[in-house]
Amino acid sequence: MGGNLGMGGVYRNLRSDRDVLDQRLTQGTVRRVVSFAGPHRRLISGFLALMVIDAGLVVITPLLTKWIVDDGILHADVSLVVWLASAMAAVALLDAVLGIGSGYLSSRIGEGLIFDLRTKVFAHVQRQSLAFFTRTQTGALVSRLNNDVIGAQRAFTSTLSNTVSSFISAVVVGATMLTLSWQVTLLCLALFPILLITSRWVGLRMAGLTRDQMNGNADLATAMTERFNVGGAMLLKLFGRRAEEDRMFAGKAGLVRDLGVRIALLTRVFSMAMQLVPALATALVYGVGGWLVIRGHFSLGTLTALGLLLVRLLGPLQSLSNARIDVMTALVSFERVFEVLDLPSLIQEKPDATALPSDLGGAASLQFEHVAFTYPRADEVSLASLETVARAETGVSAEVLRDISFTAAPGQMVALVGPSGAGKSTVTHLVARLYDVSAGAVRVAGHDVRDVTLQSLEDAVGYVTQDAHMFHDTVRANLLYARPTASDDEIWGALRAAQIDALVSSLPDGLETVVGDRGYRLSGGERQRLAIARLLLKAPAIVVLDEATAHLDSESEAAVQRALDAALADRTSLVIAHRLSTIRHADQILVVDGGRIVQSGTHESLLDEGGLYADLYRTQFATQA
Repeated sequence: MGGNLGMGGVYRNLRSDRDVLDQRLTQGTVRRVVSFAGPHRRLISGFLALMVIDAGLVVITPLLTKWIVDDGILHADVSLVVWLASAMAAVALLDAVLGIGSGYLSSRIGEGLIFDLRTKVFAHVQRQSLAFFTRTQTGALVSRLNNDVIGAQRAFTSTLSNTVSSFISAVVVGATMLTLSWQVTLLCLALFPILLITSRWVGLRMAGLTRDQMNGNADLATAMTERFNVGGAMLLKLFGRRAEEDRMFAGKAGLVRDLGVRIALLTRVFSMAMQLVPALATALVYGVGGWLVIRGHFSLGTLTALGLLLVRLLGPLQSLSNARIDVMTALVSFERVFEVLDLPSLIQEKPDATALPSDLGGAASLQFEHVAFTYPRADEVSLASLETVARAETGVSAEVLRDISFTAAPGQMVALVGPSGAGKSTVTHLVARLYDVSAGAVRVAGHDVRDVTLQSLEDAVGYVTQDAHMFHDTVRANLLYARPTASDDEIWGALRAAQIDALVSSLPDGLETVVGDRGYRLSGGERQRLAIARLLLKAPAIVVLDEATAHLDSESEAAVQRALDAALADRTSLVIAHRLSTIRHADQILVVDGGRIVQSGTHESLLDEGGLYADLYRTQFATQA
């Protein structure tokens, strides 16, 4: 995988060269870029000052060479030759010092900018609603956080320094050459259009191909990210799709390969042109200049200086010819980062939000008041270039929940049952504002969840899902994620309550054992009990269980159920039940179908009533029997 710029979203077709020239940036992009430079303005000023001084040094060595030849060698003045040679060495030493200084400042600026952009993007993405993550390609998002940020950083280091240095060098060197011999200088400049045309032609195609190459690399990164985790690898093995996956990846890698070949060919053409033009210009300098020296129009030292200055002129001129493409490419990287930063979060904390009371104790009331909910459209929650599939949704999405109302008193258990797709999980997602209601209100301890601070709400609500997520870290680190200040005694107390202390004690490294990617070194039941221990350390007032025992065998389910009994004791709980036998003692059972509550009551009353709950129970009982 090649490319010297950041990777972005997936573009199936190559963009035209004209697209690169006619790229239109969002209004205010340049102003925002400058604002990001604000914290680094002193470093940037120092960096540019060194660049200006360094650019001014390019003419000193050729002029010293002229004086050595004309005034030293031709006049047999040994002391002058030694003095001027020493001056050349001092200039070289100064140039080296300036190079080290500019390199240091460049790295400080570049790495500081990368830090600023990455931390801002990371913090912003974390505050996106759950809908954003259900639609976004992880690989493409990570690519923007890494590669596009690096592309943006180049705007303040290589692009800025090259443009400033090349401009100053071209002006100083060109003026010096005109002073020495305007005839030879104008003849050399007559070759510049060849350099300009070649550079522009290659630059346009390189910019378009490089953009497509970074998009292809992003596509590869996404494919690898999705398949190189345990879940993706297991899916591949279970469905035996190795050959298809190989062909898919080969197709994507082949596109990047073909683009790399085209880029390499263009680079070679450009390199040959860059060698040809200086060679022709050098021939002109020494041919015409030699004739003028013989005719006595100027000295041999002047001819030598012109030859050295010519080398220092063509590079900056070529660099300036590509300046527009370089600047546009850097600004496009910035704009791609800004696209993520500008994506609004659907879950916003009000400026006057108040914290939930800290004295909720072990339980708090939970109320749903005529709640309706509709999932947000794709264009409201993510960027097209980051979505898993092409965005096709327009208009208003279908309503998922309709007029949901119930109350869970402090310490009560409310169970949600119903067919798959009825809206049960959506109900639980509204409690901690993973989504916001479309109508009605959700209240915790009497407070509308939209009126309280997100931190206090997150502290008050704890979740255990059917696929508890674990980080690739130690048992201790995964537990302390709930409460970083927990002591070892509190950790072991939570493990005992979750019925998993014996297992952790038997692990080779105990609490320091790494659980593996997403906790896959543990069995399903062990992960669930570890998640319950994490919940117990958090000690929330409201517990939400989303089919926490749905995929467990009977033995694991029994162990998890005992752990859940400890987790739910004296806490308000909202439970989605797959096995109806586990919620027989719920204080209230809500039967959800088609986004509505169609029945409510206790286990016994619902069985007596008949209807959907009785049908579900009889079907499940018959299946188990």
